[in-house]
Formats: sequence, structure tokens, C-alpha cells
Amino acid sequence: MKREGFKSRLGFLLVSAGCAIGIGNVWKFPYITGQNGGGLFVLFYLLFLVIMGAPVLTMELAVGRGSRKSAVQGYKALEPKGSKWHLHGWVCIVGCLMLMMFYTTVSGWMLNYAVKFTTGVFDNVTSEGVGGVFDSMLQSPAQSLGYMAITVVIGVVVCSIGLQNGIEKVSKVMMLCLLGLMVMLAVNSMTLEKAGEGIAFYLLPSVERAKNVGIGNVITAAMNQSFFTLSLGVASMEIFGSYMSKDFTLGGEALRISALDTFVAIVSGLIIFPACFSYHVEPTAGPSLIFVTLPQVFIHMPLGRLWGSLFFIFMTFASLSTVIAVFENIIAAGMDNFGWSRVKSSVISFIVLLTTSVPCALGYNLWSSVHLIGGRDILDSEDFIVSNLLLPIGALVFTIFCVTKFGWGFDNFQKEANTGKGFKIPNWMKYYFRYVLPVLVLIIFIQGLIPQS
Repeated sequence: MKREGFKSRLGFLLVSAGCAIGIGNVWKFPYITGQNGGGLFVLFYLLFLVIMGAPVLTMELAVGRGSRKSAVQGYKALEPKGSKWHLHGWVCIVGCLMLMMFYTTVSGWMLNYAVKFTTGVFDNVTSEGVGGVFDSMLQSPAQSLGYMAITVVIGVVVCSIGLQNGIEKVSKVMMLCLLGLMVMLAVNSMTLEKAGEGIAFYLLPSVERAKNVGIGNVITAAMNQSFFTLSLGVASMEIFGSYMSKDFTLGGEALRISALDTFVAIVSGLIIFPACFSYHVEPTAGPSLIFVTLPQVFIHMPLGRLWGSLFFIFMTFASLSTVIAVFENIIAAGMDNFGWSRVKSSVISFIVLLTTSVPCALGYNLWSSVHLIGGRDILDSEDFIVSNLLLPIGALVFTIFCVTKFGWGFDNFQKEANTGKGFKIPNWMKYYFRYVLPVLVLIIFIQGLIPQS
């Protein structure tokens, strides 16, 4: 059967960027930037994105396009005879499933808040009461399960329609709306009273602030963020490589995807920091920034209901774009490995995804007493397995597979990556790819296992 393909290059770029652009860009990037002193962190982040994130992304895309198959069959098509690289393909499928086990719940929270703002739930809430709204959402099994289920239904229905008519068409609309909403929100934030102070804190490099955190800590945080922002290591990008045309080089496309991903992350900060400084809110507030800190800003802002609604609709689009992309990976795995039709694979995937997402949805209410890895709750335990183990180990496997003679080999990888028009990987980079890049990924993995103080 002929492999499906994207209708347009724009479709490929927006769907792939949609996979990379998720809650991490909008939720994590601003508060990590705040905690690490602002502008200098952003500079290090951009450096590591170019020297580490984009190269590993190129490798995932190359395995996909070189094989025209999803992860397991992709490895099988390219690996030396008798080798077992394809076993990592199964680990990738498990990784995508584990990522969705908690991501669907958090995406549901975004949708829940979008509904709350648009229906006026926050209209009469005081600053002190904002935290109570978040707590009541977490403690309600009906809200957590209901919005998680809606997220799963949307993701599976879009994927079941097909690549061009479902995923590409819907992702294009969502991503263009997302980018438009971001620009509107950023322009609004930059008109606030103390916007200049917020932008200066965010984008002007300050060695003094970085020293307070520790330059080494700033560099490590930037390295981690540049790696995790692209969701590399569980073949979530590999599948879109398998649908690509051969018209453009993979290095160039990887840089474009990275640029779109970075644009969203940086503009998110332009929305958040001016608002925080204008309304005297702590910009280093951590994960509570989105659900507790920002709603406090919106309820005091003129037309706060409108801006709050737009912000959480934008957050919903950001999270759903990732959900749809990763669901496609899981559904394609059923089609490629078991010969199922797209509809049959979608139905089976729906049942599996809905069932496996239940523990996280109940993790802050009925199952709040359940603590797993190192005393972490269900969501944090699932996140730890994916972020600290499966992503960095997976990226290391992809790298070694693409650059050593034990796998596909650098020459084969380079030939595939350089097919088409655009930026080509030069021969001298072989040594960087072989000897430096794996070490950088290994550092990320080791860092993830060191307990945070």
C-alpha cells in the first residue's frame, strides 16, 4: 500500500512544529527562564538548540524518511541484518503511550480553564480565591476524567480521518490560530504599565542574576530545555519524516521546526513577563504560573475575561497539537506492525489511551494517596519515566544508530539528510555527530538522574 504523504510543505512544518510546540513551551519555558535569571539563559538555550536539538531532530526525521515506516519497521528497514535496533522502536511506542498517560490530563486542564474563562467562572473570583478554583478542579474526579476524555476523543477522531484531511488540515488551522492568538496576547501585554521592566528581565542578559543562580546551573537548565522542547527520543517526530517528500534537506527542515518552536516559547515570555511585572506577580512562580499566577493577572486586567479566554484557548491548541501528533504515532504503529486499517487502529488506540490515562486523571483526587517513584505522585512519576529516562536514552539510541557502523551509519544518514534543496550537513560534522553529540545527550541523561536539591 502506498505511504500517505503531506499535501504541502507548510502542512508538514506546522504539524511537526505542533508536535514540538506543547505545554512545555508556554508553561515551562517562561518560568525556567525566570528562575535562571532571564536573558543569558535564553542565549544558552538558543545555542544548545542549534548544536544539539536540531541535529537529533534531523536524525529522527532521517530514519522516518529513509524507511517510509513508523519506528519499529523503520529500524527494521535500515538496521544491519541480524541486529536488534528495532527493539528500541517498541520502546518508542511505549514512550509515546506513557507521555499521553499524563499529557491528556494536563491538556484537559487547559480546556477546562478555557471553558471556565469563557463562561465567566472567574468574573467574581478574588485573588485569594484563584488557587481554590485550581484545587477544586484537581479534586473533582468528574472534571479531571471528563476533560481528559474529551481530549482523547478529539485526538483520535482527528487522526482517524487521515493524514491530509484530518491531521494536516486540523493542525494547520490550530497552529495558525495559535500563532495569531500569541501575537495578539503579546501585543496586549506589551501595552501594560510596567511591560518594559518585564521585557528587560526576560531578554536582557544579566551576568549578575545568572551568578546568583550559578552559571553552571543556567547552562544545564538551558541544555535540558533545548533538548526537551522538541520531544525527541520516542520517535514522535520520526513518523512525520516517513510522510515527507524528498524535496528539501532534513537539516534545513529541522532548523525551521526548531525556529517555529522557539518563536512560540519566546513569545510566550513576552505575554507572561510584562503581565507579571505590571501586576506585581512573581515571575519565577514555577508550574503554578499558568493555573494560579496568570489567572490572578487576568482578573485584574481590563477585559480580563476576554484575554484569559484567549490565553487558555491558545494553551488548548498548543497541547492538542501535541496530542494529535503523538496519537498519530501510536495509531500508525498499529497500522504498520499489525496491518490494521486506520479506523481499526484508531478504535483500539482510543480504548488503550482512554484506559491508561485514567490513573493520572485520578491522581489528585481519588488516588491522591498513591505515590510511586521516589515519593512522586502519579503524574510526576509518569513524567519522570518519560522525561528523565525514555527521552534521553531514546535520543542516544537514535544518535548512535545514525552515526556508527553498528547501525545505519553516518554516510547513509548524511545521504538521506542531504537529499533535496537546502542546508546540507558537511563531511566535517561527522566527528561532531560521532564524538560530541552523544556525550551532550549522555550529560542530559545523567543530569536527569541526579536528585534536585
